[in-house]
Amino acid sequence: MMIKKLTRQGNSAALIIDRALMDLLDIDQDTELKLTVNGRQLLVEPLGEKERSARVATISKRLITKNAELYRRLAK
Repeated sequence: MMIKKLTRQGNSAALIIDRALMDLLDIDQDTELKLTVNGRQLLVEPLGEKERSARVATISKRLITKNAELYRRLAK
């Protein structure tokens, strides 16, 4: 068990994850993390491959829909 305090980050609070813990979880600064609240527990876990793929697909569809006309003009 590890005891940590939140630190001030602008108008928010941040939880610092030590390098040893990051190595143990096999994550780095660029890893997307999923936060889940379970009662008074905060669960932090890296996104799985399926979740990352689904997220990329959702974002891609949104961009294609938003920029459809632009893509049509560029294709000409």
